[in-house]
Amino acid sequence: MKKRLISVLLAGVMAFSMTACGGGTGGNSGNDSGSGTDSGSTGGDAGGEEAKGTEGNTLTVAAWDPSFNIPAIQAAAEDYKENVNPDFVLDIKEQAGSQDIETLITTAASSGNYETLPDMVLFQDHWIQKFVADYPDAWQNVDDADIKWDDFYPEKIDYSTIDGVHYGVPVDGGTVIMAYRVDLLEEAGYSIDDMTGISWEKFMEVGKAVKEKTGKYLLCMDGDGNDLVYLMCQAEGVSQFKDGRPYITENETLKQIVQLIADMANEGVLLLCNSWSDYTDKAIQGDQVAGVMNGNWIIPTIQKVEANSGKWEITSMPTIAGGEGYASNGGSSLYITANCKNAELAKDFLKYTFGGSTVTYDNALKNGGVVSTYIPAGKSEVYNEGVAFFNDTPVYAKIAEMGSHVQTIEQSPYHYTCRTQIAAAIVNIINGSSLEDELKNAEDQLNFEMGN
Repeated sequence: MKKRLISVLLAGVMAFSMTACGGGTGGNSGNDSGSGTDSGSTGGDAGGEEAKGTEGNTLTVAAWDPSFNIPAIQAAAEDYKENVNPDFVLDIKEQAGSQDIETLITTAASSGNYETLPDMVLFQDHWIQKFVADYPDAWQNVDDADIKWDDFYPEKIDYSTIDGVHYGVPVDGGTVIMAYRVDLLEEAGYSIDDMTGISWEKFMEVGKAVKEKTGKYLLCMDGDGNDLVYLMCQAEGVSQFKDGRPYITENETLKQIVQLIADMANEGVLLLCNSWSDYTDKAIQGDQVAGVMNGNWIIPTIQKVEANSGKWEITSMPTIAGGEGYASNGGSSLYITANCKNAELAKDFLKYTFGGSTVTYDNALKNGGVVSTYIPAGKSEVYNEGVAFFNDTPVYAKIAEMGSHVQTIEQSPYHYTCRTQIAAAIVNIINGSSLEDELKNAEDQLNFEMGN
């Protein structure tokens, strides 16, 4: 019974939004800390009189996704209230998406008035360095929060550490899983063990066999927001940027990966979907695939097909030469804004909860499906419970362990621009265009966007 506890607790965690994984940005409006939906006060009774009476113990935070990171933040508030400060109140301002929080920052910066900001914001990892560079006065650093930074994945901390200064405290990570339908693998004569530590060449061989025997693709991805190149490069320890500039046409590893992707698509091993909804709803939930590779936040999407419970298992990524590959896609951290008048309370809250409480992380996992990048969390009893959907294996402990192996590579504020350009190049290459020409065009377009 105990072994299946986490499966029951996570049964409700079935909703997934693109923004939960660090998806695209947009221009949705949101001009103050009250924009979006007020999720209410957490860690104390919601209500005006008590909130007023505990003003010195109240913080506001803007976050998005009521099925993912908001439950994680609520878990932290309850943990802090119960074990540190009984008067603590966290007022969560729910936003429609991560882009609304980006709009909060840009709008405040444009007006020169940071008083419109909440005390803290949840912010995407891939965007934070650009926003700190563009709006340095919008943030307060957390260098003196007395957090043991070595207890987090180095790759995760690299995003929020800017010029040697810590600005954010991690909430969720995007450690990549390679998930397989083991029943379909077996039809083709393979097991999950056969898929662990393999080369991409071997993966293609298995993919052809799976397609022939079952009619399913072994891999899928959104063709527009194609993260495969980034993930496969990171597993090789290679970035798409070098010394702040695009690293594409001279990047032999990247070129080899792009060719692999094109070959897998042409061989019927990879399904490149036309949109994000096609990827999640038609490919994954529509039973078109025998394999999914993405950040672990994709798990609730896979779990929506309850009939497939017990048929999925996870392992690490393939690599070019063979051997287990590790990458991360998406994730977010909490940041203190310039408007926070009680920064010491905010730092203490972050230090105690996401900075080191396994209670916070256990409940974040149970309530929101959020997998920690805090290394000790992966050793907890909750993380090590079997998950029925994944054949009773302790997948969250495995994900936590895999995340510790992700290599730190050079990041860029132009990550998503690069993704867009290379995704377009891949579609053209699949349709017969020259790899060299298409990647040259992608690099030229990226340089133009970057002002090089």
